[in-house]
Order: sequence, then structure tokens, then C-alpha cells
Amino acid sequence: MADMSKPYYGPVEDQATIDIERFFLAGDYISGVGYGVQLVLWASCALYLWKQRQRGKKTTLLLCYITLLLIVETIFGIVQARTVQVIYIDNRNYPGGPWQYFLDTQSLAINVMFYATLFVITFLCDLLVLWRCWVIWNASGLYIAYAVTLFPFILLIASFAMGTLWTLQSSHPGLSMYSKEPLAFGTAYYTLSLGVNIILTALIVARLLMYRGTHLEHLPPEHAQQYLSLATLIVESAALYSCFAIAFLVSYALNKPINQIWLGFAQAAQQVATYLIIYRVADGTAWTKKTMSTAALTSMQFNTKNGSDGKRRPGGTATLQLTMDSSRTGVDAVEDVEAPELGEKEK
Repeated sequence: MADMSKPYYGPVEDQATIDIERFFLAGDYISGVGYGVQLVLWASCALYLWKQRQRGKKTTLLLCYITLLLIVETIFGIVQARTVQVIYIDNRNYPGGPWQYFLDTQSLAINVMFYATLFVITFLCDLLVLWRCWVIWNASGLYIAYAVTLFPFILLIASFAMGTLWTLQSSHPGLSMYSKEPLAFGTAYYTLSLGVNIILTALIVARLLMYRGTHLEHLPPEHAQQYLSLATLIVESAALYSCFAIAFLVSYALNKPINQIWLGFAQAAQQVATYLIIYRVADGTAWTKKTMSTAALTSMQFNTKNGSDGKRRPGGTATLQLTMDSSRTGVDAVEDVEAPELGEKEK
């Protein structure tokens, strides 16, 4: 049989360029899926917050915050979709291929918006995790909360400055996020941003585990499941983002094409984690200073029963609900419905 070779209709670029184009498209798809998830979470959070808008300024601020986050993410999604169209459809025959066109046109408005929106989204999400860390540690005292969050706050400011430089350098004519200088700024920026998230994640998890170790054995099962589960630790600390951000940072610093995949996951995961935190805040299940300082401990049952004379004797049931406030000493006993009969028995 004659050897019939199959004609090649693929690109003429080198394998590294082809790989990064493949991962770029895959990353765009992941971002689109992530946007769909975020849209559903935004609607859920907005509905909760809107119903509770009369409760105070914090509810209104959170509603404005998630709306701003959605607007910026929508702009990012539009820009990313438009970028794919421009490089793969409008300029597919550009010398060196579509990816070379992308690298050569970083100063175009569409690419500047790509970097700017990505930077703003990351900063807004980092800011929320910092706030949650402060809220959780505030149960230990205001000054302790400030002391614990001071270093992450300084790192956040540093990452903001470095991110601004990265955005400007990446969008400079003749440069891109993969050029030598922008790559150095970008690595420094994401290292700082990731460092902030890792530190805040560790601080939040540590504080919750401290509380868990102290009170888990005294809490009712439903209370423990709601506030001290593994899912709670992951959501409250935004650990979901940190995992994907580490993968992106390593692959980006090594200039590996797969960094586009991890960037799509990290960008989506960070906002999903943010919405999950706000959902817990709106739903009333998020950790607050009151949650950390006050917890139901247990209930006590006393058996009593009616005797032949109609008076209570051991065998019936009465319940005492004990609550503990860690800001005070002692235990307050709140009597249940049958408590008056206990008083009668004591007489």
C-alpha cells in the first residue's frame, strides 16, 4: 500500500508558540466558566444583601462592593473575548502568528484594559480577605487585630504599587507581560499578592483552629458543623485562591505556557472565594466578633416525675440551657419552660 501522508494545515510557528496559544484559548474558556459561576453567586449575594439593606451601612457597602467587582469582571471578560477575536480572527496572518501580534500590540487600549482590570480585581479581592482577617481577630481585642493585620496591610500596599508598575510596564510599546522587565515586575507583584493571601489564610485558619480546639467539644453538633467545619475554614480563609495562585506564580516565573491555564483558574477562584465569604456574611453564618466571643455550651437535664400526691418527683424532664460569654467570667444559666417547677421542688 502506498504511504499516503496527511496534508498539514496547522500553524507554521514553533512548538512553544503553538503551546502558549493553545493554553491562552483554554484559559479564556476557563475564565468564561468562572464568570458564569460568579454571576450566579453575585445574584445570590445581592438578593440577600438587598433584603437586609435596612440593617446598616455595612450591608449597603458590601452590595456596592460586589457590584463593583462584577462590573470590573464583566469588563475583563469582554476585553478578553475581544482580544481572542482580534488576534485569532482579525490578524491571523500577522508575521510570526497571532501570538506574536498579541505581544507586539500591548500598548493598544484593549490590552491595557486587560492588565488594568486583572490588577483591580486582584486588589479588591485581597482587600476583602484582609477585612475578614481583621474581623475574626477582632474578637481577641481591637489592638491585637490591628497588630496581626499590620504586616499583611503593608504587603498589600506594596503589592498595589508593584502591580501598578507591572501594568504600566506590560502595556508599554514594544513590551509585554512576558518581556524581561515586565516579567520581573509581574513576578514580584504576584509574589507579594500571593504572600498577602498566604499570610492572611494562615492567620484566619490559625484563629479558627484555636477557637475550634477550645470550644468544639462543648458545642452542639449543629453549631459545630455550621461554624467549625473544614469547608468553613476553606471559605473564610479564601484558601481556594491560594492553591491556584501558587501554581500560576511558579509557572509564570518559569515562563511556562501552562501559566495561562493557572491564571484562568486563579482569577476565577479568587472571586468565587470572595463571593462565598460575602454570601456567608449576608446569610448570617460568617464568623463575627460575637460568634467568636459567645457560644452555647451545653444543656443539662434533670429527671423528675409526678408522685401520688401530684408533686414532682425524680423521673420527669427539665432543661437548663448554659451559655458562655468569653468576655465575662462565670456561666449564665437560662431556665427552660419547666424551671419554675424546679424552684417549687427546692422549696
